[in-house]
Amino acid sequence: MQEPDTPPVFLQKMDAVLGLLARACVFVAGIAIVIMTGIFAWLVFGRYVLNDTPTWVEQVSLLLVMVIAFLGAAAGVHNHTHLSVVVFRNIVPNWVRTIFVIVSDILMAGFGGMMFWYGIELTKFKWNTLIPLIQWSEGLRSLPLTISGALLFLFSIGHLIRLSMGRDERQDNIDQG
Repeated sequence: MQEPDTPPVFLQKMDAVLGLLARACVFVAGIAIVIMTGIFAWLVFGRYVLNDTPTWVEQVSLLLVMVIAFLGAAAGVHNHTHLSVVVFRNIVPNWVRTIFVIVSDILMAGFGGMMFWYGIELTKFKWNTLIPLIQWSEGLRSLPLTISGALLFLFSIGHLIRLSMGRDERQDNIDQG
């Protein structure tokens, strides 16, 4: 028999999986930042020391920026650190605030689902085209968008499940008392 304050096993497992996905996003985005820093150091060294500018750096950096931005945004949605405007939620009564939270999560789930669906279409469409200078698939540019869309959908559905079970832990969302 579990204690009343202990979340149901399903919720514990869901939180563990979603937390692992969010940490993986942050880890991959962090690795991408480190790699991008390294290749920009190589760009500066090549340009000013070797007098031979590596032209591939710009294209690889654009791919890495996509990874950093989209995976970072997905992790931000899960961790409640993504940029948001809460001024309206903070000035309305608690019952309206709860409605805003629900609508926000539903909209984010829908937006993530659309990013995923159309991201798959875009990735498939661009897969056989090559990125100039590096000769990698152009579909790699839209793959972070696709993955991020799926994660936004999952994280938003997770928020809605927690909210429906009365276990939402976001600080600025619903009536805490």
